[in-house]
Amino acid sequence: MTQHNKQEHSSMRRFFSSRLFLILLFVTAVLVAISYARAYYQDYAIRQEIKELEQEVQQLQTKKLESFELLKYVSSPDYVEEKARVEFNLKKPGEHVIALPEDSAFHKDDGVNDATSIEDLAPLKNPAKWWYYIMHISHI
Repeated sequence: MTQHNKQEHSSMRRFFSSRLFLILLFVTAVLVAISYARAYYQDYAIRQEIKELEQEVQQLQTKKLESFELLKYVSSPDYVEEKARVEFNLKKPGEHVIALPEDSAFHKDDGVNDATSIEDLAPLKNPAKWWYYIMHISHI
């Protein structure tokens, strides 16, 4: 080896065993650790966002199915018929409608006013109310 090589080898050995090298090595290690921590946190945040978006997708799919069911019902003839009967008081051709008075009293054929109101019949089932109304009798 030449004198120049020995001197260069010796200066490199001194540099690698110096405090300056240790400080540079420590700063590099800290920068690598910080970069790793930042990448790990970004990965964690992205995974959390993916979970939230998957839950939102699930909720939207459920809502979509419910909306399709509602649309299917609203488009059905049963719904149209129900709305026509309830909101517009319509009836089917050939159908007879009997309306029970809500606040007036029932009367017997003999002219005696036996005041039995619908409120008095409230605990009765609907078919029983119809029977009493049609037969003009009191359930008391």
